Amino acid sequence: MSGSVYSRTSRVLVGTAFAAALSFSAGISGAAAESSSLIGSWSGGGSISFSSGSKERARCRAHFAKTGATSYRMSATCATPSAKVDQTAELTRTGANRYAGSFFNQQYNTGGSIRITVSGRSQSVRLSGEAGTAVFSLKKL
Repeated sequence: MSGSVYSRTSRVLVGTAFAAALSFSAGISGAAAESSSLIGSWSGGGSISFSSGSKERARCRAHFAKTGATSYRMSATCATPSAKVDQTAELTRTGANRYAGSFFNQQYNTGGSIRITVSGRSQSVRLSGEAGTAVFSLKKL
């Protein structure tokens, strides 16, 4: 009988350890997948609506890096038929696959708010500031 008790106890301990290991590794892979969804290089296009009323198509390439537990930094270059500009942004994860923050364009000394929603290898970007608004659709490279 003592062999049976030992055997059952060891199965419970092994089963508990196995369940804990599975739960721990699932937590790690879930956190890694969540935090890496924005990280990396992205490219795509969209449109910019200037406060003057004019509108232009634009192509952009952006790079995102993690800077903290829920914070990210973006650097991007966008080109329209009339100009090529660089901008940076500081973002915070606000929900599952959602990010918000502020952007700044040093060339034109302008900035505003930025909101990003990531869906798989695609992201929707919305920028809004005193110079105008922009909407982009980017794909992960």
